[in-house]
Amino acid sequence: MKKILLATLSASALMAAQPLMAKTLVYCSEGSPENFAPSINTTGTSFDANTQIYDTIVQFERGGTKVEPALAEKWDISADGLTYTFHLRKGVKWHNTRAFKPTRAFNADDFIFMIDRQWKESDPYFKVTSSNHSYFNDMGMPKLLKSVEKIDDYTVKITLNQPEAPFLSDLAMQYASIQSKEYADAMLKAGTPEKIDQDPIGTGPFSLVQYQKDAIIRYKAFPDYWAGKAKIDDLIFAITPDASVRWAKLQKGECHVMPYPNPADLEAMKKDANVQILEQPGLNIGYLAYNTTKKPFDNVKVRHAVNMAINKKAIIDAVYLSSGIAAINPIPPSMWSYNETIKDDPFDPEAAKKALAEAGYPNGMEIDLWAMPVQRPYNPNAKRIAELMQADLAKVGVKAEIKSFEWGEYRKRMQNGEHQTGMLGWTGDNGDPDNFLHTLLGCDSAKTNGSNVAKFCFPAFEELVQKAKTISDPAQRTELYRQAQVIFKEQSPWFTIAHAVQLKPIRKEVKDFKLSPFSRHVFYGVDIAN
Repeated sequence: MKKILLATLSASALMAAQPLMAKTLVYCSEGSPENFAPSINTTGTSFDANTQIYDTIVQFERGGTKVEPALAEKWDISADGLTYTFHLRKGVKWHNTRAFKPTRAFNADDFIFMIDRQWKESDPYFKVTSSNHSYFNDMGMPKLLKSVEKIDDYTVKITLNQPEAPFLSDLAMQYASIQSKEYADAMLKAGTPEKIDQDPIGTGPFSLVQYQKDAIIRYKAFPDYWAGKAKIDDLIFAITPDASVRWAKLQKGECHVMPYPNPADLEAMKKDANVQILEQPGLNIGYLAYNTTKKPFDNVKVRHAVNMAINKKAIIDAVYLSSGIAAINPIPPSMWSYNETIKDDPFDPEAAKKALAEAGYPNGMEIDLWAMPVQRPYNPNAKRIAELMQADLAKVGVKAEIKSFEWGEYRKRMQNGEHQTGMLGWTGDNGDPDNFLHTLLGCDSAKTNGSNVAKFCFPAFEELVQKAKTISDPAQRTELYRQAQVIFKEQSPWFTIAHAVQLKPIRKEVKDFKLSPFSRHVFYGVDIAN
């Protein structure tokens, strides 16, 4: 009896000493992040992993595209649109690591470090992890920025060389996440500068606890987060590349949120009482890029011929099922300035043969056809799409060899321009057409091994998208972008495949998860019923 009483007392004491049961949310991520260096990341997978850790100066409201304050409490813009003065939030605390304990709060030095690391080749961190700052370069930031000045510890003034309509929205993107200058200086002094990108600290809602590539990422809610502690205590990314396995884990309750379901699984998901599917139009585009600097795709007639040879409807019916719509333009129909008057190239194999003959290929040709090795939000199965394209092209005398590589290698080689044709895609970052038309198709990103994998640099198109950047009036910008879409279709640097509907299966016990138009997965503000 005495032992039983002691055991009861011990259990009661233990329960009294412990906090309420910790809330843990498991996200079945589709892959491993490239790294924790926000300035060089280019994939949604990496953005998801990084956005839990870092903040930006301004941010998009949850589930929307409106810019609101974050690490900056407010900002002033000069009448000519050239000068932005940011008034930074005071008292924002940093995470810490086993190797480093910050001695100060976030300040202007950290903001300037984020910019200098990507802008100035003389900065000691310019080449750390990688010198290919794709977003910064693709958006023309090196030429746009005139000066970045520290007025005091909590005020930074940025002066531009010309007005830039999407500038604030651009600063809300993940490439502009803030890292600690104090941490960077300490690691540089220790001879291990790469540690800031491998063992990161940020000011975000979650701190990194553990990362095991291709297995798991563990985060813990940051109790001193400036906007208030997250509702969940522990966040786990269970890295699960196979969509069928993600669905099996969701059914069993082994994960609570999963991205990018197989279209074929949707009916079963809708019948599961423990699962709800969130849905909204996708701000994305999946495409086959033609390398316009390589034969035969330097010839616009060949590009149109291949467009006419591929049965787009059959691809969407077979691969996207009910989760995609045919893409005509390089921006999705839900985006402002979309030009609905443009007609797609028809599926017409006989016309394709004739166009190939006129272009100097009466007996057909041999090409490569690159296909992504992973599922993406804009493309559920690139390998299957490549096989369908290959069969269609064979019917007009074009022999296509399908090639693929590991995902990181694939993107690197595509950006280097090693392909003749290759599948890729894009999910919008900020809700502005510039993010598609200039970042993906402008001369800046064609020349810097950036996101313009078609290597498309066409003067008439470039003039329109560059002019649209400098104008603040939405109606004028809309007209310029509508004209740019006409030129895009005439020049056809891509075979536009589809815009995928954003579908997110989540467990019913998950509360307040909001779909992002950018297909990001943000878990601050999300709760879970234990």
